Amino acid sequence: MNVISEHPVSADQIRAALAALAAEPGADAGQRAEEARDQDRLRLLGSLLAKTELEITAATRLTEDGEVEDVFETLLGWGEQLGEDPGVAVNVVTNRLQRTALQVSEPEAEELPPGREAAFAAVMTAVYTLSAQLHAERGDAEGTRHALSGAEEALIDILQGMHDLRVAIGDAPGPEPEDQAGE
Repeated sequence: MNVISEHPVSADQIRAALAALAAEPGADAGQRAEEARDQDRLRLLGSLLAKTELEITAATRLTEDGEVEDVFETLLGWGEQLGEDPGVAVNVVTNRLQRTALQVSEPEAEELPPGREAAFAAVMTAVYTLSAQLHAERGDAEGTRHALSGAEEALIDILQGMHDLRVAIGDAPGPEPEDQAGE
């Protein structure tokens, strides 16, 4: 399913929204702030998304009862903007999960700590499982199989990451040294 905005916002409009929220990113060297370019649109949308997520985080109570109510209120507003199409909702959620996976994975890191590795795999399990359901609804058995294979591999990675974290804190034995394994 392709999501097409009926009224796509321009880079200028996004910059104006960021400026109104006192969150406009610094201008690139050699480029004036007024010269919003369409190629900057996705980066600017990311900045606007971050500002919105930070505002939601700051406004969400951190008590178990209050947090559920706050999350529900934000979901109501989210749903009002999204409309009635459940396919669009799944696409938006999948896109968010992919961004979350990238943020959790620390793309610059050579190796992730086991807890982050497990969290990355958990998010990817959700992505693959949603993808499998969409393929199944379309009657695409091969696409469903491929997505389910990805979900299964990610589940294994979750368990491995959780075990590795337990080993790291001393709750589980680590791997046997190579020279003792063969004896």
